[in-house]
Amino acid sequence: MTHLTPERTATPRSWSQTAVVPGSVRTHVTRWLVRMLGLAVAVIVLAVCGSAMLPVVRADETAYLPFYTPPSPLPPGRPGDLIRTEPSRLVLEPSGQLGAFVGTGTRIMYRSTDAQGQPVAVTGTYIEPDVPWPGIGPRPLLAYAVMGFGMGEQCAPSRMFNQGIHASLQTGFDVMFNLEEGWVATLLARGFAIVITDGVGMGIHDSRSPQFLNRNAGGAALIDAARAAMKLPGTSLDPHGPVAFWGWLAGAHAALSAAELAASYGTELHVVGTYAAAAPTDIAAVLPAMDGNFLAGVLGYVLRGIMASYPATEQPIWDALTPRGVEMLANTGSQCLLQTGVDYMFRHIQFWFKQDIFATAAAEPFKSLLWAQRIGNVKPTGPVYLTHNRWDPFDPYSAVEQTAADWCAMGADVTLWTNEQPPLFNKLDINSMLPVFVDGERSMSWIADRFNGIPSAPNCGQIPAPA
Repeated sequence: MTHLTPERTATPRSWSQTAVVPGSVRTHVTRWLVRMLGLAVAVIVLAVCGSAMLPVVRADETAYLPFYTPPSPLPPGRPGDLIRTEPSRLVLEPSGQLGAFVGTGTRIMYRSTDAQGQPVAVTGTYIEPDVPWPGIGPRPLLAYAVMGFGMGEQCAPSRMFNQGIHASLQTGFDVMFNLEEGWVATLLARGFAIVITDGVGMGIHDSRSPQFLNRNAGGAALIDAARAAMKLPGTSLDPHGPVAFWGWLAGAHAALSAAELAASYGTELHVVGTYAAAAPTDIAAVLPAMDGNFLAGVLGYVLRGIMASYPATEQPIWDALTPRGVEMLANTGSQCLLQTGVDYMFRHIQFWFKQDIFATAAAEPFKSLLWAQRIGNVKPTGPVYLTHNRWDPFDPYSAVEQTAADWCAMGADVTLWTNEQPPLFNKLDINSMLPVFVDGERSMSWIADRFNGIPSAPNCGQIPAPA
């Protein structure tokens, strides 16, 4: 199976064409999630039991290369300035026949800054809704960061929205689903304009890895995506209109990073709120959770993110790995998330390292590097809504509770919603993936209230004081 070549035209959609319309997100998105989980299970079974029998298939990615190869040197400009744009095909699945988004996509490349504050080109997608904004004031803009689809450039969100399901098999059984499309389709149908960043290093045709889970790079890329969207011609956005940050899992880290950086890096933006689901607010706390997890291989993404963000760490990291660890880090650098899960599911991560990985992470220089990525050290701009499952197996609840407490002590406007779904097959990360959909209507209502100027109702009084 190969994905379709991205079209270079974008056709406005009518309400009758959309697969996800306003109403109960719990109904529409949960049905979509069940279909995606069913497909994922089928893919995993095929990958584990019969991938050796599959024919070699290589999807043609060359259609993307002209756009995703950044100019060198970058043209002069400021963060958020557009470098290039083009129409972007939007589909829920590869054929484009089973439903549609009620909006028109534009692929963007814009200037931003990396972990070291150096100028870089970042790509993404802006989606202009076909429907009016039913709320108060100008149309709002959601600056959206996805959960993290993988390390390979073929996994970039702006490419996934062209394909719905990616299957190139270039690194084995390389299949990935756009797990964010139900959210984006629903939010779009409710009148939100959406700009989705690929993040620093993701999608760009370059030898360097994405700067995964880096606070400076993730926050800057999201803030600059909002700036770039405001500069696009022919949109319904007010250049001074309201903006909110939205993210889930790794995207939640980027959204919260943007909220913390906005006071210094995005001062001109009218930030009205930030939504973050299952946020990994403390990467050091996530490391033990990776051990024996279905997504144990995501440790490769974390290591590559550190190497890309801080080049001086690259050789020491390679030197610290066993042969099995070298193989894991080399492979995960070009994979999408599902294959990483299949290849390294339930592995014990210590076997990838020559020394105790947890002791190494707790010692310098990695202790300081991980602390620099922590969320909760700087007061955020605007209200923040954190939604988290109490028994989240991947992003510990205690870490996000500590972040909320630290912010509350700074006088921030914080709401921590605790999902009490009991533990269920936790090594499969069900309590990281499912609760966000269960609480979807509550989450979208909170963000809509911020755009409509309704006062927030923080619950700092119910959050334990910082330790």
